[in-house]
Amino acid sequence: MPKAKTKSGAKKRFQVTGSGKIKRKSAFKRHILTKKSTKRKRHLGNDSIVHPSDVKSIKAQLLASA
Repeated sequence: MPKAKTKSGAKKRFQVTGSGKIKRKSAFKRHILTKKSTKRKRHLGNDSIVHPSDVKSIKAQLLASA
């Protein structure tokens, strides 16, 4: 059987922390920033932890690294 490959899109978007949680960046920070408040843009810049309901599918996509 061939080696299982990691999904390229997932490895670019997610990072596994030392404790095993999965980190992600927030969406909506790329363009059309003039109408968004400074506070909103500042908070979108921070990383956040993936929701528990999505962890299983993301770990399956990150086969090699998780």
